[in-house]
Amino acid sequence: MGTVSLPDTWVYALRLPHDPRAARVARMTVRAVLDGHGRRELLDTVELLTSELVTNAYRHTGGPCSLRLTALGDGRLRVGVWDSHPHVPAPFTGPPGDRAVPAPPGAGGGRGLHLVKEYADSWGAWSLGDGDGPPGRGAGKLLWFETGSPGPGRDPGAGP
Repeated sequence: MGTVSLPDTWVYALRLPHDPRAARVARMTVRAVLDGHGRRELLDTVELLTSELVTNAYRHTGGPCSLRLTALGDGRLRVGVWDSHPHVPAPFTGPPGDRAVPAPPGAGGGRGLHLVKEYADSWGAWSLGDGDGPPGRGAGKLLWFETGSPGPGRDPGAGP
């Protein structure tokens, strides 16, 4: 009888409706996946940053979003959140090495993407264009981050 070896790479994808509970469902999914794969050391950071990206997708678009968790072979975890709006928000429009400027004291928002820049090992964004749909409902954008053990010579912010 042969020995079964579990893969060190895997991908989970989840489509989330435009619903205020989507960030909670994303956090629960992240918890279940990381628990199931023995990656609890990443849980706090990944849960927080995933929640921020999904919340922004809900707050700034009128459509669904998609969450994708990808374990890379060198121990890194890549998290991507797609939404239907093509605009890449600040601070993701600046160079990857830029430090995030904190939100003004008392501001009701504006911290989520700065948290991603500060706590992820690398991060980035791609506008996928307007597509063929109505304005703001086209191909959209993808915001992503990575955390975990970076591979040798990896440049944070360089992209996948």
